[in-house]
Amino acid sequence: MKAVNESNAFVYSVAIAFSLFAIGAVADQSRQSIELNETAYTFAMELIKEGQVVADGKGGWTKHRPSADEENEFIRLHGFAQYAKWHLGIDRRFSENSKRRYKFPYGDFTNVHRCGLLAVKARARQYGYAEIGNAAAELDRAIKQPN
Repeated sequence: MKAVNESNAFVYSVAIAFSLFAIGAVADQSRQSIELNETAYTFAMELIKEGQVVADGKGGWTKHRPSADEENEFIRLHGFAQYAKWHLGIDRRFSENSKRRYKFPYGDFTNVHRCGLLAVKARARQYGYAEIGNAAAELDRAIKQPN
């Protein structure tokens, strides 16, 4: 009986190890597929230089972030190429005509929101997207240091 229990424990240990490896591999694949949207970064920097900024503080993004309906209306009027400019991350696993492709929004389709950049910076660093987090930090510095 003891040998059966030890055998079951071994099988369960192997199954758990395999599951953890698989989960890690999927997370790593996801992490590798999301990259900095250079076009969005340049666009955001231009908006900041033009003064199209809401210099709000941490925590305001939940109120200022566009709703799904607002996003859909913006896409209907302007298309996905313009929608993409408002997101610092691109997930290459999804097609260009999919909202799922665009990650890390930072503005309201009119202005760059500092609270949006702070949210991007925190979330990007939390999930290991250093390049996106660094870009958000640079944009935040540009807001703090007007030309």
